[in-house]
Amino acid sequence: MFARTRIALAAVATLGALAAPALAATSNFSNFTPLPASAGPIPVGGAGEATPLLLSSPNFSQKAIADRTTQNTLVSGSNSGSWDMIDTNRTGPNAGRYLFMPFETGTAGVQRVDLWDTNYSTRTVTIVAPGTNGFTSGDASRWTPWGGYLTAEESWGTGSSKGRLFEVTNPTTALANGGSFVQRSVIPRVSHEGLAFDSNKALYFVDELNGGAVYKYVSNNPNATNGNDYFASGQSFVLRVGAGGQNESTGGAPNVGASSWVAITNATGGAIAGVSTVLGDGTIDGRVTADHASIKSTGFNRPEDLEIQTVGGTQRLYFTTTDSGSFNGGSSRVYNLDVATGEVKLFVDTNTIDLATGLKVGAGLKNADNLAIDADGNMYIIEDRNGGQDNDVWFARDLNKDGDLLDAGEGIGRWVSNGTQGSETTGLFFSLTDPNKAYINIQHPSSGTDRLIEISAVPEPSTYAMLIGGLGLVGFVARRRKA
Repeated sequence: MFARTRIALAAVATLGALAAPALAATSNFSNFTPLPASAGPIPVGGAGEATPLLLSSPNFSQKAIADRTTQNTLVSGSNSGSWDMIDTNRTGPNAGRYLFMPFETGTAGVQRVDLWDTNYSTRTVTIVAPGTNGFTSGDASRWTPWGGYLTAEESWGTGSSKGRLFEVTNPTTALANGGSFVQRSVIPRVSHEGLAFDSNKALYFVDELNGGAVYKYVSNNPNATNGNDYFASGQSFVLRVGAGGQNESTGGAPNVGASSWVAITNATGGAIAGVSTVLGDGTIDGRVTADHASIKSTGFNRPEDLEIQTVGGTQRLYFTTTDSGSFNGGSSRVYNLDVATGEVKLFVDTNTIDLATGLKVGAGLKNADNLAIDADGNMYIIEDRNGGQDNDVWFARDLNKDGDLLDAGEGIGRWVSNGTQGSETTGLFFSLTDPNKAYINIQHPSSGTDRLIEISAVPEPSTYAMLIGGLGLVGFVARRRKA
């Protein structure tokens, strides 16, 4: 009896080992062969636009789950297009059920996609009508710790009335055009793109400009249960690397090393006398204030998206700078900031190894824009380039998750590439509930039909074979025990 029990336990353990790749809550998206080149063009308006991505693995698949033409056919004028950054309801009942994204147009709005709705025609609804509150160039997209949804305008400059951050306070329950859309005016005006919360619930944001800065808002009520309380009072800061006052510029050196946060508002969000530039409506101009002689913020060349990642107790803020580092024929950088120590490091640039060739990526990498993190903590870099020519999504292989790609075997590889002419990919987002599903927008195509594409990954065929073999082994042991 003892011997048979040992055999049975060994068989179960063997099954666990064999089946682990299929059953563990990990992603199969890292199992791919890097693409050697970008996707070619798909005919404008052709059937190929419904499956526009060149995929790097035969175990990946794609399908469109929403499109702008369908939305405007169902409700005329409901969707102004240029679908941008994506987030989900990260907390609360049914977490991960919905996707949210703004429209980056002159009359911007917000739409919600219900992933549980199997009806293509009803799963997508505009919850903030185009042009509500004069909303323009919606870009940012971030779920809040208290259950709201933030978006903001990628539009700011001298004489502008934009550069605002908004909260949809009822994102999961709003009916068509029924989103409660509230400006959070304590946040200084900038040209917004990325938003991210750290573990202390500080909110990070950027000014997307050649010479733009990175910012942080620290609420006086970080554990607020609603946006009114969180944004009622708090202080904004801007990042200064080293002595500050430097500008990354197109061909300049990276801004790395020790950093500090310099206040650009007082403790409650109001002006610092003689420092903060106050606008006619009482809000703070974050851009002009950051350039004040006493502030000396560090300028980056078009900072774009932000993502926070915690590994082994170290929390890092990653951000892209789209027009920087023009070396080796390519351009752009990805940085990370150690939230605790303030050290700024370079993560990716044109000197990073291309996993397809083993050489510097050079001209292959241009205009890094969005960032995304999969269920296994792998970072992805999405380019702001030309669909059908050179619009790629890159997988960053950081084997030891130390925030650099300098170790043997590390680098970046083309993961998917977009063939839709006139478009760019935006908002790559990995499902919270299924580690083998991801979503990405095809934005502003020449055809006029923005699409939301679902990417799925399945295990390698050998994994299924091992699983079947393991089940057979357990069956054999069970039959012997009965005998």
